[in-house]
Amino acid sequence: MIYKNIIVKTKLVSLLFVFAFLLNGCGAYNFTGTGKIDASTFQVNNFLNNAELVEPGIDRIFTVALQELIMGQTSLNLTNTGGDLLYEGEITEYRISPMTATAEQTAAQNRLYISVQVRFTNKNKPDDDFEKAFSFFYDYPANDQLTGPTLSAALDVIFERITQDIFNASLAKW
Repeated sequence: MIYKNIIVKTKLVSLLFVFAFLLNGCGAYNFTGTGKIDASTFQVNNFLNNAELVEPGIDRIFTVALQELIMGQTSLNLTNTGGDLLYEGEITEYRISPMTATAEQTAAQNRLYISVQVRFTNKNKPDDDFEKAFSFFYDYPANDQLTGPTLSAALDVIFERITQDIFNASLAKW
């Protein structure tokens, strides 16, 4: 009976030790992989649309997408001025080009390509500052017009990827 109690207590102590180790080991990280963020606020200035081909409204859609991603993956508070972290920049490229051809020498598929130039400033850690271009694309059937639901789907895919890449570069350090 004494041996049984010792074994139970040993297992309990071992389990508590493992649990404490896991909690301590994960203390600097969270589920988004950002680690400890040395900031409490962030600011996303309106991204300008400086592309040669301008699609009205995508600058606002992109700005809101970036704000929502950061709010959703961190506990940082969004502010309009004086943020500890500052994101700003412009959409530099919005291009539609044919990708594949049919036997009749017409486009079978088109590609929407968007590039965004981002300037990131961390007031608390200036070594983390960067200026970098992020881009992605969306392929769609050439018979479809890039309007309405096709445009919305394209922007969702492209901006989801670009905003996640910006997040990874600025906060997750990937």
